[in-house]
Amino acid sequence: MSLLAIDGLTVRRGQCPVVDDVTLRVGLGEFLGLIGPNGAGKTTLLRGALGLLPSTGRSSLAGLTPRERARAAAFLPQAREIAWPVDVETLVTLGRVPHAGRRLTSADREAVTRALGRMGLGAYRQRIATALSGGEQARALIARALAQEAPLLLADEPVAGLDPESQIRTMQVFQDVAAEGRAVVASIHDLGLAARHCTRLLLMARGRLVADGPPGLVLTAANLSEVFGVRAYFADTPDGPVFQPLGVTR
Repeated sequence: MSLLAIDGLTVRRGQCPVVDDVTLRVGLGEFLGLIGPNGAGKTTLLRGALGLLPSTGRSSLAGLTPRERARAAAFLPQAREIAWPVDVETLVTLGRVPHAGRRLTSADREAVTRALGRMGLGAYRQRIATALSGGEQARALIARALAQEAPLLLADEPVAGLDPESQIRTMQVFQDVAAEGRAVVASIHDLGLAARHCTRLLLMARGRLVADGPPGLVLTAANLSEVFGVRAYFADTPDGPVFQPLGVTR
């Protein structure tokens, strides 16, 4: 079963295709890392897939009503803005809006508690979200997306700016979400985290999808040099895959 089906999706800025004829499927249990250099089209692909940008081609999410789409997919944008000085619990509860009626149900409250727990924010319920550190605010916004409990989570650079522990824990949470039978697509610049935690990588360059597969088949020396301009160390170890960029190639 596909949670997202994209066929020939193209998004243009003027006459220039920022996303160029991308086709892909996202299935149950997958954690996809969307990788590529700055300007490759990763953010535009996520937004185009959701129908938030004009496009040609087809996305299974784009034709849904806003409420249907919010129940099918949670979206964590790159921008981390908390507009009002509400407490963390209220902020995370906003993730239940696609499901909630006039009053919160026990299921809504349980979903919020699970999301707070997953992001290590159980003790932060009554803290004012805008008074938190930048990393803590980022974790609260991830919790809001998790509380939505949609089958698919699309996240744009979710671990950027987090400390190492929070980065690893967040990636582990996404792994768990996928293992529960849902799916995650996250744009990630840290190739070491992507190689270690994702079941599949989508490599973009100049708006096109140039590689799609397991990390070991995508992070090849040729792809790294051609797309990123780097060489790297990549090995399977008893602790799992280890990837480290070593130098530039151009």
